[in-house]
Amino acid sequence: MTSIAFIGLGNMGLPMCHNLIKSGYSVRGFDVSPKACDQAKAYGARVYDAVSEAVKKADVIISMLPSGAIVKDVYLGDDGVLNHARAGVLCIDSSTIAVADARHVSTKAHDAGFMMIDAPVSGGVPGAEAGTLAFMVGGSEPAFEAAKPVLEPMAANIIHAGGNGSGQAAKLCNNMLLAVSMIGTAEAFNLGQALGLDPQVFFDIASNSTGQCWSLNNYCPVPGPVLSSPANRDYQGGFANALMLKDLKLAKGCAEDNSMHTPLGALAANIYDQAVDAGMGHLDFSSIIRYLQAKHQQ
Repeated sequence: MTSIAFIGLGNMGLPMCHNLIKSGYSVRGFDVSPKACDQAKAYGARVYDAVSEAVKKADVIISMLPSGAIVKDVYLGDDGVLNHARAGVLCIDSSTIAVADARHVSTKAHDAGFMMIDAPVSGGVPGAEAGTLAFMVGGSEPAFEAAKPVLEPMAANIIHAGGNGSGQAAKLCNNMLLAVSMIGTAEAFNLGQALGLDPQVFFDIASNSTGQCWSLNNYCPVPGPVLSSPANRDYQGGFANALMLKDLKLAKGCAEDNSMHTPLGALAANIYDQAVDAGMGHLDFSSIIRYLQAKHQQ
């Protein structure tokens, strides 16, 4: 039985770990949260007190971590993967981090004799729970092929984006586009209501016209038209504003590093930054419509 070390058992990592266990994999888990570790144990994982212990006998290592600094520590630190895992093990980092950080860690891993891919995901907690995540993979073709059987229990789509760092590049560009489209969708609904349009009527028109997009058709930011959208749960759950802001800042940093002009991406980052500062960081990113409404009333 293939043994997988799963480092990072948070909101995304825990259900991903659960799906691996349900598919027959043996999982060796680690997280700094005792509560997360207890839940992983309940799912059937063996939990360890240190990264070094979790990875020691693993055949594959997966990480889902909140920042590039933590990813670098987990892989490159004294207690980390490269110092304690078996030689040649496949490493899969599904965190969302800067492209430069992903490439730095993968280069160190390759130099130490490991295969490594960056494989950030789209689909949020619901996708992690359902095993329907989209993985955007950066790495060599052999590493990608080796990773596919491990990713499949957690995925609906697995796409090879290119060399190391390309998965992160695809994720950041996608989420910049998503944020811009959600702000535009929210502004259109707010203006429509100000002009006397019923939100359902506007949805029926725009979702079948040239204004249609995923933010409108699948994740409508007003309650009613799309029953599965967080707008019908008071914007609870889903993909938090704070996480969207994190990705927008990473995208903005990549644009600056590469002298690229992304004015709408920068503006989206500024708007989500204001929403988080206003205490909305925990709400789903479609709640930006509520922030824009509040700004209008000021």
